[in-house]
Amino acid sequence: MYDTILYEVKNGVLTITLNRPDVFNACNEQLTTDLQAALDAAKDDDEVRCVVLTGAGRAFCSGQDLKEAPTGDGKRSLADSLRRRYNPIIKRITELPKPVIAAINGAAAGAGLSLALACDMRIMSSRAKLVEAFIGIALVPDSGATYFYPRMLGYSKAFEYATLNKPMTAEAALACGMVNEVVSPDVLNTAVQKLASTFAKGPTQTYGFVKHMLQRGMTADLDTMLEMEIDYQQRAGESHDYTEGVQAFVEKRAPEFKGN
Repeated sequence: MYDTILYEVKNGVLTITLNRPDVFNACNEQLTTDLQAALDAAKDDDEVRCVVLTGAGRAFCSGQDLKEAPTGDGKRSLADSLRRRYNPIIKRITELPKPVIAAINGAAAGAGLSLALACDMRIMSSRAKLVEAFIGIALVPDSGATYFYPRMLGYSKAFEYATLNKPMTAEAALACGMVNEVVSPDVLNTAVQKLASTFAKGPTQTYGFVKHMLQRGMTADLDTMLEMEIDYQQRAGESHDYTEGVQAFVEKRAPEFKGN
Protein backbone atom coordinates (compact mmCIF):
# COMPACT_ATOMS: atom_id res chain seq x y z
CA MET A 1 0.00 0.00 0.00
CA TYR A 2 2.93 2.35 0.74
CA ASP A 3 6.43 2.42 -0.74
CA THR A 4 8.41 4.07 2.06
CA ILE A 5 6.50 3.38 5.27
CA LEU A 6 5.03 0.39 7.08
CA TYR A 7 1.41 0.66 8.23
CA GLU A 8 0.14 -1.84 10.81
CA VAL A 9 -3.00 -1.74 12.94
CA LYS A 10 -3.21 -4.07 15.93
CA ASN A 11 -5.58 -3.87 18.91
CA GLY A 12 -6.53 -0.28 18.16
CA VAL A 13 -2.92 0.91 17.76
CA LEU A 14 -1.63 2.03 14.38
CA THR A 15 2.14 1.84 14.05
CA ILE A 16 3.58 3.91 11.21
CA THR A 17 7.22 3.03 10.59
CA LEU A 18 9.35 5.24 8.37
CA ASN A 19 11.03 2.60 6.23
CA ARG A 20 14.14 3.89 4.47
CA PRO A 21 16.71 2.49 6.90
CA ASP A 22 19.57 2.59 4.38
CA VAL A 23 19.43 6.43 4.49
CA PHE A 24 18.37 6.72 8.14
CA ASN A 25 14.74 7.22 7.07
CA ALA A 26 15.51 10.50 5.32
CA CYS A 27 12.46 12.15 3.81
CA ASN A 28 12.24 12.01 0.04
CA GLU A 29 9.20 13.03 -2.00
CA GLN A 30 7.61 9.59 -1.75
CA LEU A 31 7.99 9.30 2.01
CA THR A 32 6.29 12.63 2.69
CA THR A 33 3.52 11.67 0.25
CA ASP A 34 3.08 8.27 1.94
CA LEU A 35 3.07 9.78 5.42
CA GLN A 36 0.39 12.31 4.54
CA ALA A 37 -1.78 9.53 3.13
CA ALA A 38 -1.21 7.30 6.16
CA LEU A 39 -2.23 10.06 8.58
CA ASP A 40 -5.37 10.72 6.53
CA ALA A 41 -6.21 7.03 6.72
CA ALA A 42 -5.64 7.04 10.49
CA LYS A 43 -8.04 9.92 10.95
CA ASP A 44 -10.83 8.20 9.05
CA ASP A 45 -10.36 4.68 10.50
CA ASP A 46 -12.47 4.10 13.62
CA GLU A 47 -10.38 1.04 14.45
CA VAL A 48 -7.37 3.31 14.97
CA ARG A 49 -7.51 4.79 18.47
CA CYS A 50 -3.84 5.63 18.93
CA VAL A 51 -0.94 6.19 16.51
CA VAL A 52 2.72 5.34 17.06
CA LEU A 53 5.30 6.94 14.76
CA THR A 54 8.77 5.37 14.63
CA GLY A 55 11.64 4.56 12.30
CA ALA A 56 13.13 1.38 10.88
CA GLY A 57 16.71 0.43 11.62
CA ARG A 58 19.04 2.67 13.61
CA ALA A 59 17.33 6.06 13.16
CA PHE A 60 13.98 7.70 13.78
CA CYS A 61 14.32 10.16 10.90
CA SER A 62 17.34 12.10 9.64
CA GLY A 63 15.21 14.83 8.03
CA GLN A 64 15.23 15.87 4.40
CA ASP A 65 17.06 13.58 2.00
CA LEU A 66 19.69 16.05 0.82
CA LYS A 67 20.12 14.16 -2.44
CA GLU A 68 16.65 15.46 -3.32
CA ALA A 69 16.90 18.84 -1.60
CA PRO A 70 16.51 22.15 -3.48
CA THR A 71 19.95 23.61 -4.14
CA GLY A 72 19.27 27.35 -4.15
CA ASP A 73 19.61 27.64 -7.91
CA GLY A 74 15.93 28.47 -8.28
CA LYS A 75 15.05 25.20 -9.99
CA ARG A 76 13.43 23.80 -6.87
CA SER A 77 11.83 25.83 -4.11
CA LEU A 78 12.33 25.29 -0.39
CA ALA A 79 9.11 27.22 0.17
CA ASP A 80 7.21 24.82 -2.09
CA SER A 81 8.69 21.84 -0.28
CA LEU A 82 7.51 23.15 3.08
CA ARG A 83 4.04 24.18 1.93
CA ARG A 84 3.34 21.03 -0.05
CA ARG A 85 5.22 18.31 1.81
CA TYR A 86 6.28 19.05 5.39
CA ASN A 87 3.81 21.55 6.82
CA PRO A 88 0.79 19.39 5.87
CA ILE A 89 2.32 16.49 7.81
CA ILE A 90 2.86 18.61 10.92
CA LYS A 91 -0.72 19.88 10.69
CA ARG A 92 -2.08 16.36 10.25
CA ILE A 93 -0.24 15.13 13.35
CA THR A 94 -1.23 18.05 15.57
CA GLU A 95 -4.84 18.09 14.37
CA LEU A 96 -5.41 14.33 14.44
CA PRO A 97 -8.14 13.80 17.08
CA LYS A 98 -6.30 10.78 18.47
CA PRO A 99 -3.15 10.44 20.60
CA VAL A 100 0.10 10.26 18.61
CA ILE A 101 3.23 8.85 20.25
CA ALA A 102 6.72 9.23 18.82
CA ALA A 103 8.91 6.21 19.53
CA ILE A 104 12.33 7.77 19.04
CA ASN A 105 14.43 4.69 18.40
CA GLY A 106 17.46 6.54 17.03
CA ALA A 107 18.61 9.92 15.81
CA ALA A 108 15.88 12.48 15.06
CA ALA A 109 17.36 15.34 13.05
CA GLY A 110 16.11 18.43 11.23
CA ALA A 111 12.60 17.95 9.94
CA GLY A 112 12.70 14.45 11.43
CA LEU A 113 12.97 16.04 14.87
CA SER A 114 10.01 18.28 14.03
CA LEU A 115 7.95 15.17 13.25
CA ALA A 116 8.68 13.86 16.72
CA LEU A 117 7.95 17.19 18.43
CA ALA A 118 4.59 17.45 16.66
CA CYS A 119 3.47 14.24 18.39
CA ASP A 120 1.58 14.37 21.69
CA MET A 121 4.09 12.28 23.62
CA ARG A 122 7.64 11.10 22.99
CA ILE A 123 9.37 8.02 24.37
CA MET A 124 13.07 7.94 23.54
CA SER A 125 15.76 5.30 23.48
CA SER A 126 18.64 6.11 25.80
CA ARG A 127 20.97 5.71 22.81
CA ALA A 128 19.09 8.16 20.57
CA LYS A 129 19.93 11.82 20.03
CA LEU A 130 18.05 14.91 18.92
CA VAL A 131 19.88 16.97 16.32
CA GLU A 132 18.70 20.40 15.21
CA ALA A 133 20.85 20.17 12.04
CA PHE A 134 19.44 23.09 10.00
CA ILE A 135 22.06 25.65 10.99
CA GLY A 136 24.79 23.28 9.82
CA ILE A 137 23.71 23.91 6.22
CA ALA A 138 22.84 27.58 6.81
CA LEU A 139 19.08 27.03 6.97
CA VAL A 140 16.59 28.05 9.66
CA PRO A 141 14.57 25.51 11.68
CA ASP A 142 11.33 24.60 9.94
CA SER A 143 8.41 22.16 9.93
CA GLY A 144 7.13 23.75 13.14
CA ALA A 145 10.46 23.71 14.98
CA THR A 146 10.34 27.44 15.79
CA TYR A 147 6.89 26.86 17.32
CA PHE A 148 7.89 23.83 19.39
CA TYR A 149 11.36 24.89 20.60
CA PRO A 150 10.47 28.03 22.60
CA ARG A 151 7.38 26.40 24.11
CA MET A 152 9.39 23.42 25.32
CA LEU A 153 12.70 25.12 26.12
CA GLY A 154 12.03 28.82 26.67
CA TYR A 155 13.54 31.47 24.39
CA SER A 156 17.16 31.47 25.52
CA LYS A 157 17.61 27.70 25.46
CA ALA A 158 15.67 27.49 22.19
CA PHE A 159 18.04 30.02 20.61
CA GLU A 160 21.04 28.10 21.90
CA TYR A 161 19.75 24.80 20.57
CA ALA A 162 18.71 26.24 17.19
CA THR A 163 22.02 27.97 16.51
CA LEU A 164 24.87 25.97 18.04
CA ASN A 165 23.99 22.64 16.40
CA LYS A 166 24.86 20.53 19.45
CA PRO A 167 23.18 17.10 19.52
CA MET A 168 20.97 16.61 22.58
CA THR A 169 21.27 13.34 24.47
CA ALA A 170 18.22 11.43 25.66
CA GLU A 171 18.94 12.35 29.28
CA ALA A 172 19.20 16.06 28.42
CA ALA A 173 16.01 15.87 26.34
CA LEU A 174 14.16 14.38 29.29
CA ALA A 175 15.53 16.96 31.71
CA CYS A 176 14.38 19.90 29.59
CA GLY A 177 10.98 18.44 28.72
CA MET A 178 11.56 17.60 25.06
CA VAL A 179 10.57 13.97 25.71
CA ASN A 180 8.29 12.28 28.23
CA GLU A 181 10.33 9.19 29.02
CA VAL A 182 13.73 7.65 28.29
CA VAL A 183 14.16 3.87 28.29
CA SER A 184 16.85 1.42 27.27
CA PRO A 185 16.72 0.36 23.61
CA ASP A 186 15.73 -3.22 24.40
CA VAL A 187 12.52 -2.14 26.15
CA LEU A 188 11.56 0.81 23.92
CA ASN A 189 8.93 -1.11 21.98
CA THR A 190 7.45 -2.59 25.17
CA ALA A 191 7.18 0.82 26.84
CA VAL A 192 5.64 2.42 23.76
CA GLN A 193 3.12 -0.36 23.24
CA LYS A 194 2.08 -0.25 26.90
CA LEU A 195 1.31 3.46 26.65
CA ALA A 196 -0.34 3.07 23.24
CA SER A 197 -2.52 0.25 24.57
CA THR A 198 -3.69 2.47 27.43
CA PHE A 199 -4.73 5.14 24.94
CA ALA A 200 -6.33 2.59 22.59
CA LYS A 201 -8.59 1.37 25.40
CA GLY A 202 -9.50 4.85 26.56
CA PRO A 203 -12.12 7.46 25.58
CA THR A 204 -10.68 8.36 22.16
CA GLN A 205 -13.07 11.21 21.41
CA THR A 206 -12.29 12.82 24.76
CA TYR A 207 -8.56 12.52 24.12
CA GLY A 208 -9.13 14.43 20.90
CA PHE A 209 -11.02 17.14 22.78
CA VAL A 210 -8.22 17.45 25.36
CA LYS A 211 -5.57 17.62 22.61
CA HIS A 212 -7.36 20.45 20.83
CA MET A 213 -8.06 22.36 24.03
CA LEU A 214 -4.51 22.21 25.36
CA GLN A 215 -3.13 23.41 22.03
CA ARG A 216 -5.60 26.29 22.06
CA GLY A 217 -4.77 27.00 25.68
CA MET A 218 -1.15 27.84 24.84
CA THR A 219 -2.22 31.07 23.14
CA ALA A 220 -5.78 31.86 24.32
CA ASP A 221 -6.81 33.93 27.33
CA LEU A 222 -8.59 32.55 30.39
CA ASP A 223 -12.08 33.69 29.35
CA THR A 224 -11.72 31.96 25.99
CA MET A 225 -10.66 28.71 27.64
CA LEU A 226 -13.45 28.83 30.22
CA GLU A 227 -15.99 29.08 27.41
CA MET A 228 -14.23 26.36 25.44
CA GLU A 229 -14.35 24.07 28.48
CA ILE A 230 -18.11 24.59 28.70
CA ASP A 231 -18.54 23.64 25.05
CA TYR A 232 -16.31 20.57 25.07
CA GLN A 233 -17.49 19.34 28.47
CA GLN A 234 -21.04 19.31 27.14
CA ARG A 235 -19.89 17.38 24.06
CA ALA A 236 -18.01 14.90 26.22
CA GLY A 237 -21.02 14.50 28.49
CA GLU A 238 -23.18 13.49 25.53
CA SER A 239 -20.86 10.63 24.56
CA HIS A 240 -21.30 6.90 25.01
CA ASP A 241 -18.04 6.76 26.92
CA TYR A 242 -19.21 9.24 29.55
CA THR A 243 -22.29 7.11 30.24
CA GLU A 244 -20.14 3.98 30.37
CA GLY A 245 -17.57 5.64 32.63
CA VAL A 246 -20.19 6.72 35.18
CA GLN A 247 -21.89 3.32 35.08
CA ALA A 248 -18.58 1.52 35.56
CA PHE A 249 -17.76 3.77 38.52
CA VAL A 250 -21.10 3.03 40.15
CA GLU A 251 -20.68 -0.70 39.52
CA LYS A 252 -17.07 -0.64 40.73
CA ARG A 253 -15.63 -2.15 37.56
CA ALA A 254 -13.25 -1.09 34.82
CA PRO A 255 -14.96 0.89 32.04
CA GLU A 256 -15.11 -0.49 28.52
CA PHE A 257 -14.78 2.58 26.34
CA LYS A 258 -15.68 2.46 22.66
CA GLY A 259 -13.97 5.69 21.73
CA ASN A 260 -17.10 7.72 21.04
